Amino acid sequence: MPAATMSAETRHARLAVDIGGTFTDVVLELPAGERVTTKLLTTYDHPGRAVLEGITTVMNRAGVAPSEVGLIIHGTTLATNALIERRGASTALLTTEGHRDALEMAHEDRFEQYDINIERPVPLVPRHLRLPVTERMDRDGNVLVALDESTIRHHLSVLDDYGIQSVAVGYLHAFVNPVHEIRTREILADARPGLSISLASEVAPEIREFERLSTACANAYVRPLMESYLARLAGELKAQGLLCPFLLMTSGGGLTTLDTATRFPIRLVESGPAGGAILAQRISEHLGLDRMLSFDMGGTTAKLCLIDDGKPLTSRSFEVDRVYRFKKGSGLPVRIPVIEMVEIGAGGGSIARVDKLKRIQVGPESAGSEPGPAAYDRGGSKPTVTDADIALGRVYPKKFAFPLNIDRANQAIEEGVALLLESDINLAAFSISEVVDENMASAARTHAAEFGMDLAEREIVAFGGAAPLHAARLGHKLGATQIIIPPDAGVGSAVGFLLAPISYEVVRSRQQVVAHLDHQLANDLYTEMRSEALAIVQEASSSAGLNTDLVEARQAYMRYVGQGHELAIDLPAGPYTESDRERFTRAFERTYANLYGHRIEGVDIEVLSWTLTVSEPVTQKLQKPHLDPGATSKPVAEYSVFDAETAERLNVPVYLREQLAANANINGPALITEDQTTTVVSSSYNASINNLGCIVLTRKKTPGANSE
Repeated sequence: MPAATMSAETRHARLAVDIGGTFTDVVLELPAGERVTTKLLTTYDHPGRAVLEGITTVMNRAGVAPSEVGLIIHGTTLATNALIERRGASTALLTTEGHRDALEMAHEDRFEQYDINIERPVPLVPRHLRLPVTERMDRDGNVLVALDESTIRHHLSVLDDYGIQSVAVGYLHAFVNPVHEIRTREILADARPGLSISLASEVAPEIREFERLSTACANAYVRPLMESYLARLAGELKAQGLLCPFLLMTSGGGLTTLDTATRFPIRLVESGPAGGAILAQRISEHLGLDRMLSFDMGGTTAKLCLIDDGKPLTSRSFEVDRVYRFKKGSGLPVRIPVIEMVEIGAGGGSIARVDKLKRIQVGPESAGSEPGPAAYDRGGSKPTVTDADIALGRVYPKKFAFPLNIDRANQAIEEGVALLLESDINLAAFSISEVVDENMASAARTHAAEFGMDLAEREIVAFGGAAPLHAARLGHKLGATQIIIPPDAGVGSAVGFLLAPISYEVVRSRQQVVAHLDHQLANDLYTEMRSEALAIVQEASSSAGLNTDLVEARQAYMRYVGQGHELAIDLPAGPYTESDRERFTRAFERTYANLYGHRIEGVDIEVLSWTLTVSEPVTQKLQKPHLDPGATSKPVAEYSVFDAETAERLNVPVYLREQLAANANINGPALITEDQTTTVVSSSYNASINNLGCIVLTRKKTPGANSE
């Protein structure tokens, strides 16, 4: 038995909960591997209400008592939504005198070259609450100006006057020597015990002042809200008898403790999409697929992630609250470990409209869960992607999560698009869908090009409530030969939570020219980082009942001297000696040449930051379903569906996914429906079932199947 698996006597069921902008997904995994799932509309007033309702539903259906649940894993968009909607705490920033405007000056660049009325992201902390403190460190952490504690106490009245709930502290070069920030926290905590305090040297101990301050402010802004939410939810879970460990999914694809998530809630901003990428990664590993595109489409957005050699792309930077919602550079930067993906406003709830030039525009505005698409019959009247899918017959209403009002969907499409374009309702609905699919295809192509990759001959893994409806059309546009729809695809991100390891990443910035590398400094840094990461990972592993050896992964962020951006370079295990200088150089030059096609001779290479990730080994495996090879896969109904290839409505067979045999082979067009989603098998694809129970759409080899 794997070291990280509990014994048969103590093995329990596990719960995973994913809160999205439209839906809340709950998955209960039983000890034998079976899963019970549900999908509910997200409750904005208290997101925990949908969580508790969903947990009760799946436990009752499975006949599982609270005492039989051994672990709860949670991912949420609450922190992201608070930043976007500006619903965080009243926040102040204490920073080095003379640098209070660094947040507003940003990079002084233009992310939209030709927009003369360009809008920039508004800082989370206004200028009158960015408070200067007399102190100064040099770049090596030596004190140039001693901390004047009286300037901190002088600002206490400002905090009181404005009812400040949370403070970010970010001093120049404190990532090298945090002594002034630590002393500032002591003073504030003593004077105002109820104040929430975030230190930039702890939240983002990295070079680059603007990004560090922005991350610290974002953490401070959402911390009181997340503390309150997580404490309330943890209390409510205990009140229901769920006394098991409660872990949080991070944006980097690992699990962490409730305490760490409460201190650094900014690390949770992309936790839901990260779970989906983990699911796609595990499928890639199991099937031996080296090049894959992960496609996650929910109610609010669509997320696309490249997975090569069994690993998703990762990054240490992310933007939230973009003024131009999907325009890089127009948001607030945060420096956190994230799985790199492109996100566009193409979810089921994305609203369609006709502009002045008679063009259909879709998103980024979303109807969310309140009021939701018109078909939800909750007060929504604007046409959405979900309404278009329903009008096209892609959604089999008898298996949807709740009753649908098809007439309202048709009315919204008719009034919002068809009449304005003097079009047939079928063509209007298809046009909405086609705009969304082309937007997603274009985003995938651009994303791949930015990383020097292409999409040729990539398999697509599609999950999320809306992705299986659009996967065949997206695959047609991208030339995908195979599209994989995993079991429980409608709640795929939550399933991914159950496959994620406990892990934590620590970063330190210490600039070093590789030719003159101070190997002892690097060794000391990694000793310090290991101590910090181990404390968190061991606490989480212990609370979850796991006992296993841990795995370390090291990276250095390196560049040629004079360049503005770095590459993440995998490093060997330490300790390091002088001879490792050459190994560092070769590793960087190899990565640089693979990405850009050449090396630069005669230029020094430098390291800006060092990272260490400590994690438990990956032991959670994809569960193979019990498929009956002798079962007969028969359609349960016929349903009228608009076919994209023929531009006509066709009566196509409808199959129930749970009734498909191991040797099932379905010729498109057809619908394969399950509780949380429907897979559209277009005329360009055939469908079969693989040994993981995944639906596999395989491109038909016909002249009409050429990619667009």
